[in-house]
Amino acid sequence: MHAPNVFNGKCSTRIVLDRIGDKWAVLILILLCREPLRFNELRRRIDGISQKMLSQTLKSLERDGLVARTAFPTVPVTVEYRITPLGMTLHQAVDGLRVWAESHLADVAAAQRRYDSGETLASAA
Repeated sequence: MHAPNVFNGKCSTRIVLDRIGDKWAVLILILLCREPLRFNELRRRIDGISQKMLSQTLKSLERDGLVARTAFPTVPVTVEYRITPLGMTLHQAVDGLRVWAESHLADVAAAQRRYDSGETLASAA
């Protein structure tokens, strides 16, 4: 067996990185690290996610062992999602990206304005 090589298109590491790079997966993990939530509550809290995309993302996260789904015998059935211990380790890694994005939002917006106006980084420095 070869060591993982993320730059090789056939490397399984790419599948994991795709999950980490998926904005919906990251947002779901951030919410579930705080508390278990039901499907409709997740949908209400994540602005812009469709029912279909939420369902697909939750299934992928469950398949990857990052989220656990529990169905309760009620009428209608109540389903709750919670982050798993493995999911919590991923959350710890990606939450730094959220913090970075929140901390550097103004810097990125300023860079975008400079770029859109035709100013280069070299001339801005």
